[in-house]
Amino acid sequence: MQYLPNILFAIALIAGISFFVMNIRKLYRNINLGKKIDRTDNKQERWKNMIKIALGQSKMVKRPISGFLHIVVYVGFIIINIEVLEIIIDGLFGTHRIFLGFLGDAFYGFLIGTFEILAFLVFLAVIIFWTRRNVANIKRFLSSEMKGWPKADGNMILYFEMVLMTLFIVMNATDTSFQQAGIGNPISQFVAPLFDGFTAETLHLIERAAWWIHILGILVFLNYLYYSKHLHILLAFPNTFFANLNPKGQFTNLESVTNEVKLMMDPDADPYAAPAEGAEEEVPEKFGASDVLDLNKVQLLNAYTCTECGRCTSSCPANLTGKKLSPRKIMMDTRDRLEEVGRNIDANGGAFKEDGKQLLNDYITPEELWACTSCNACVEECPVNIDPLSIIMDMRRYLVMEESAAPQELNSMMTNIENNGAPWPYNQQDRLNWANEE
Repeated sequence: MQYLPNILFAIALIAGISFFVMNIRKLYRNINLGKKIDRTDNKQERWKNMIKIALGQSKMVKRPISGFLHIVVYVGFIIINIEVLEIIIDGLFGTHRIFLGFLGDAFYGFLIGTFEILAFLVFLAVIIFWTRRNVANIKRFLSSEMKGWPKADGNMILYFEMVLMTLFIVMNATDTSFQQAGIGNPISQFVAPLFDGFTAETLHLIERAAWWIHILGILVFLNYLYYSKHLHILLAFPNTFFANLNPKGQFTNLESVTNEVKLMMDPDADPYAAPAEGAEEEVPEKFGASDVLDLNKVQLLNAYTCTECGRCTSSCPANLTGKKLSPRKIMMDTRDRLEEVGRNIDANGGAFKEDGKQLLNDYITPEELWACTSCNACVEECPVNIDPLSIIMDMRRYLVMEESAAPQELNSMMTNIENNGAPWPYNQQDRLNWANEE
């Protein structure tokens, strides 16, 4: 019985990590359903972006209040979880505050004291975040796509963080020997009096309960990430690394169209030449994207990285003028459809079985796509360099080039360009007639 707690801890740790690895493998599989794209150029700039934006939170502080609060939570939560290493060692080997013996009273006290202060600041920041989400009526948190699960998910994470920070403080406050030593307890020393009058056995029981719930809560939190918008805690780093480095106004051309134009412009090309051997059997590549399998891997990574903060939508001129378009919803819909495809693959032995659905129409409507002004405000605002516009443009391409389903105004313009070499319905020879008008 002496080693039973250690055995139970090892089982919980292995189960938690195994489930997390399983989810990460599923995540990796889903992202790799996308088309290949080469984003390995200019690695120095990419590393710089990742360090500055993902680690340094440089784009978060463009909105000072939420940016500062996020940095407090981010830094606090990450640093406090260094304590998890000690908890794991103690849990596996039956020790108690093993680092105290190695680091000495002064340095260990400094570390734990820092953790306590950060835990207190995180708790306060989370309360403010909860108030902003649920009381302050901030418009970007009230959009239709933020009803139901997205709202519950955002609050769930806040509750998780409040509980974990509270358990950490209670764990220290009820550790009698730790409190008596008077080291590293700048916050818990004010909580400890709440437990005056409790017997030593009761205090030990509370301390152990807080310790167990704290570490189990962290394992649950770790595995909850896959089902939550808080995957950005992990994915912000690869997402900023693989972000598009081209100028924001520069759009990509379809390679097949580019090759065809080059062939048309080549005076030495033989338009009647026989196709290469086997080329006739190849299935023509789809123009644009109608479903998640038509998107590239970085776009799918973007979808999983979305924090649902709504900065993109709150800056979108189409959304601000009452249009249906919400860049945040574009990313959320893409992720939801990708998850649906992933479940389909799991249910069918590793192969996708046609389900009669697609991202276009079933999740995202043409009305949303055509409301976009392609101004890149959403891309500029995103704190982790997500690019909703690239998905919108690929889906527009599909509508135009595969379905001929552009709005009438665009169809008229493109017809005029084809026939008259200009967007206007006038013959080229008549363009200067206005100069002769009296």
